[in-house]
Order: sequence, then C-alpha cells, then structure tokens
Amino acid sequence: METKENTMGTRPLPGLLLSMAVPAVIANLVNSLYNIVDQIFIGHGVGYLGNAATSIAFPLTTVCMAFGLTCGIGGSANFNLALGRKETEKARKVVGTASSVVLIIGIIVCILTNLFLEPLLILFGATDHVMDYAMQYTRITSFGIPFLMFSTGVNPLVRADGSSAYSMTAIVAGAVLNTILDPVFIFVFGWGIAGAAIATLISQILSAVILAVYSRRFKSVQLSAGDFIPSLDSLKSIVSLGMSSFIFQSSMLVIQIVTNNMLRTYGAVSVYGSDIAIAIAGIVTKINSIFIAVIIGIVQGAQPIIGYNYGAKKYGRVKGIVRLMLIAAFVVSLICFTVFECFPRQLISLFGGGSELYFAFGIKYVRVFLFFTILNGIQIASTTFFQAIGKAGRGALLSLTKQVIFLLPLLVLLPRFMGVEGVMYAGPASDLVAFLTAASLLYMEMKHMPNTENDAV
Repeated sequence: METKENTMGTRPLPGLLLSMAVPAVIANLVNSLYNIVDQIFIGHGVGYLGNAATSIAFPLTTVCMAFGLTCGIGGSANFNLALGRKETEKARKVVGTASSVVLIIGIIVCILTNLFLEPLLILFGATDHVMDYAMQYTRITSFGIPFLMFSTGVNPLVRADGSSAYSMTAIVAGAVLNTILDPVFIFVFGWGIAGAAIATLISQILSAVILAVYSRRFKSVQLSAGDFIPSLDSLKSIVSLGMSSFIFQSSMLVIQIVTNNMLRTYGAVSVYGSDIAIAIAGIVTKINSIFIAVIIGIVQGAQPIIGYNYGAKKYGRVKGIVRLMLIAAFVVSLICFTVFECFPRQLISLFGGGSELYFAFGIKYVRVFLFFTILNGIQIASTTFFQAIGKAGRGALLSLTKQVIFLLPLLVLLPRFMGVEGVMYAGPASDLVAFLTAASLLYMEMKHMPNTENDAV
C-alpha cells in the first residue's frame, strides 16, 4: 500500500498520467464500441430503421451510465482522497458500498424496464415504423442492465486502485466478443436486430464477471465480505462526489428524449421525415461518443492523481497534472473537430447507406452539431477536476450549465423558428456558453489554490 501511495505522490507526472490515462482511454473507446458496433452491423444488416431503433433504446444506456458513474466516479474520488489521508478503513467501505449499491440499482432498473417497456419507448420518441425493432432490441438488452451498470461502476474503482490495465482488459474482452458475435448472429444465423441485442448481452456479462473477480485482488486495501454491506455514511460520500456525474448523465437522458421527440415532431413536417432525422441524430451521438470516450479516459487517468495529491496537500503536483490534462484534452478536441468537419459523409457511411436526403441531413447535422467539439474537452475536464478535489457542487453546476440551463431550452425553442434544423444548432450554441463557464471556474480555482514547494512534477 505504501508503495502505491508514494508512486501517486512522487512519480514524474507525464509518465504517471500516461500510464493511468492510456488504459482508461482504451477501455472507454472499446466500451463505446458496444453501441457503435451494433449500429454499424444493424445499419448494414437491417437498414436505417434498425439504426433508429437503437437510437430510441439508447436512453436506457444513459440511465446505466448515470447510476454507474455516480457510484464509480464518486466512489473512486472518495477512495483516492481517503488513501491520500491514510484512512484505510474508509477506503474499504467506499469500494464495497459502491460495488453492491450499483448492482442492486441495476436489478431494480432491469425489472422496471421490462414492466413498462412499451410506454418507455413511446416516451423515448419511437415512431410506428421503428417500434417493433425497438421492442425486440430493448427487451433483450434490458437483461444486461445489471451487468452494464456494475461494469460502469466498478471499472473506475479498479482503475483508482492502480490497476488500469486490468480495468481495460475487462472492457476490451467484452467489446471484442461483441464485435465477433454481432456479424455471426445477424448475418450467419439471420437473427437480425435480435442477434445484435443477444451479442451485446453476452458481452456485458463477460465484462462484469471479469471485474467482479478483482474484488479479491485489490492492492491498496484488503476487502472483506462485510465491506460489501452498504454503509449509509459511505453512500452519502459517494453520492456527494458522484452527483455531478449523475446530473450530467441524467441531463443527457432528458436531452436524448427531448431530441428524439423534437426530431419526430418537426422531422415529420420536413422533407427528411422523422425516421431519417432520428436515425441520423443517433449516429451522430455514437460518432461523438468516440470523442467523449477519449476525453473521459484522459480525465479518468488524471483523477486519481489529482485526488491523491489534493488529499495529501501536494498542490504543486495538482496544478501540474491539471495542466497536462488540459493540454491532452485540447489536442484530442482539435483532431476530432478536424475529422468531423472534413469527413462527415464518410463517417455517416460507416453506419450503412441511404437516400441523398439521408446523407444531406447527416452531413449538415455532423458539421453543425459537433462544431464546438474543439472546446468541449476543456469543459468535460473541468467538471471532473472539481469532483476529484471534493468540490462536487461546482462540478454539478458545470454539468447543469451545459445540459439543462442552456441546451434543453434551445432544443425546445429553436425548432419553433428553424424547424428540424433547430435541433442541430442548439448543440454548438450551448457548447460555447458551457465552455466559457467551465474555463472561468477552473481558472479561479487554480488561481486560489495554495502554492507548495518541493513537489516533484
């Protein structure tokens, strides 16, 4: 345990960030491939109505991310802060509580989804043409909710323990299996969209099992069975530091539902139609998820380093790792912005073909909706920074700023004046204001952070 603490507090920051961030980036990228691979194979094997169906089902994945990341990010932040303060018992209870609570919530969400599936899909924006596909796909994948939620919640805890490679392996194993099973079940067995759902379910189970095995291998603490009995005090701490993640993901859920319904309503009176609009929006969300996966991987790699050193009052190292994190986030944002703006048709084509109207709407949607990708990395990094140092309120404020305070009203108002295209213009408008807010708060926090001497960077 002492060696791990000294490494977090003394190892040169560039190499330390690289060792923590690269596995996290790979794990997140591969994890994002679950839905992307499904959508690519479904697009080629079923058509754009199948793609629209996965877009309708996607809010359930966001529900899993909301609860999973609340426990995972909140748990890992508390875990590293406790280790930095040498509070070993508190660190153990945080890990056990986060792991058990996220699994319990997953089981409850699975049951509720199956009880109210059709009303949920209508709420999510399903059209008459899409409903049958959406029902098939979501009914099967709903049984993977406990496993997906458990993986999402436990993965940050494993990474916070210094085992980034193990956490990466768990996610990669599931995604690779999904990629293998998708074409077999869809094309060889002829199961269509149901085959994609079965492949996803099996793969999610594999990842969850691999992560569950790690409970006996924690390096920083030794867990006992009693640690997995949920502790109210630990849960409060987890929710406190994980709340900004919950707010961010929950607001994304609302945004996805509102977006689908706006596209269904205003797409129906446009030349494109509702189904094309919903299918393209879902594809753009998946394309953007690649960018988000890389950025979140970078900040997840930085988070344990920030949390440990902040808890140990090594503020010089905190400032150093934040600078490295922001530089990396900006470089990735610039690369993705260039790709999105220069190759929109090629990106859309990965997910199957369509009419010229389909591609015309898709190209414009990519270029407009993702225009301020170049700034979004800073906004995401800032939100996670405040979680890592225990200032969850500011992290929650940044999450609310982007999704609820700005984007949601624009999604409702702009289509009234611009029709279906108003949905795509709401994205960059809210991105710009969210960036300015995040950059201001981050600058003030860094400016007022105490300076310390002799902190190796």
